[in-house]
Amino acid sequence: MNKFRIPKINSLDFGAKWIAVSLVIGLLLPAVIRIITGVFCWGLCIIGGIILLGFIIVFSIEMHQDFGKTPYYESYLSEDIPFDPDKQTAVVRCSICTGEQIAGFKNKEDGHFTEVMLIRDDTDLEKFKEIYKIAEIKKEY
Repeated sequence: MNKFRIPKINSLDFGAKWIAVSLVIGLLLPAVIRIITGVFCWGLCIIGGIILLGFIIVFSIEMHQDFGKTPYYESYLSEDIPFDPDKQTAVVRCSICTGEQIAGFKNKEDGHFTEVMLIRDDTDLEKFKEIYKIAEIKKEY
C-alpha cells in the first residue's frame, strides 16, 4: 500500500535547493551577464527575488502548520514500516562502542532486524512506543 506523498520543503533538504536556485538566477547569472556583455539584466534579478519570496512564504506557512504537531517523517512511520507483534519483537539495538541506539523490529523466525528510527534520548524512545503502541521494548547489545 504505497501512497504518493509530496515531501514538504522543511523536510529533507528542499529549502537549500530553493535558495540556491533563487540566488543563482537572481544574483550570479545577472552578474556574469553584466561582466560579459556590460548589460545588467533586471529581469533575472526580479525572477530570482520572486522565487526566493515564494520559498519564504511557503516555508513560513508550513512551519506555522507544523508548529506543535508530529514531525512529517513520524506521521507516516507506522504505515511505511508496519509492526506485526505476532511475527516481530520490538527491539532497541545498542552499540557498546559508540552508545548509538536504533529502535526497530526483529523477526522472530529468522532474526532479521528492521531499523525504524534513531533513539537519541528518552523522548525519542517514548515517541517510538507511542507511534507503534508498544508497552515494553527489549534492549540488545
